[in-house]
Amino acid sequence: MTVLTTERLILRDWTDDPADLARIYDIYSRPEITRWLGVSPGLPMTDPAQAVERLRGWRDRHAADGGRYGTWAVEVRETGTVVGTALLKPLPGRDKAVRTEDIETGWHLHPDSWGHGYATEAARALLAREFAAGTRQIYAVVAPGNEPSMAVCRRLGMTHVGQRTDWYGGELLEAFVRTAPGG
Repeated sequence: MTVLTTERLILRDWTDDPADLARIYDIYSRPEITRWLGVSPGLPMTDPAQAVERLRGWRDRHAADGGRYGTWAVEVRETGTVVGTALLKPLPGRDKAVRTEDIETGWHLHPDSWGHGYATEAARALLAREFAAGTRQIYAVVAPGNEPSMAVCRRLGMTHVGQRTDWYGGELLEAFVRTAPGG
């Protein structure tokens, strides 16, 4: 299902189609991606079957969200190539199990898709949609040292608010925030 579209991109649900599962594995088996994803169990993936589990986890996490929050495939409209993942969701707190009231946007792109502005374009669309739904602030959290993702945050007009340990089990993360227009 298509969640939203931009000039160049389609954000849609990841599916259990073999091509989607292969791309999930290709993205999340790469150390150059997973090194920035902190203490995520099962990463980097070492077996293509893990893509099925990852997809199930995303679906379970967002099952009650009615499509407002999710972890979605980012597809280039012109080519149909899935370039990565974009997400919008409540941040997990220090215990990792309980959601906070803080909303997060994020992105994980395949290295073959870096440098084309896809992360910025996808996240900008998600920010606009969530602000239109009434959310006043949206965060992005980035592993210290991940300069390319911090640059995306800046291109999105997000303000760096320092290193914080409020989320993801107390992991130290660079926090960026964007306030709704007029807010």
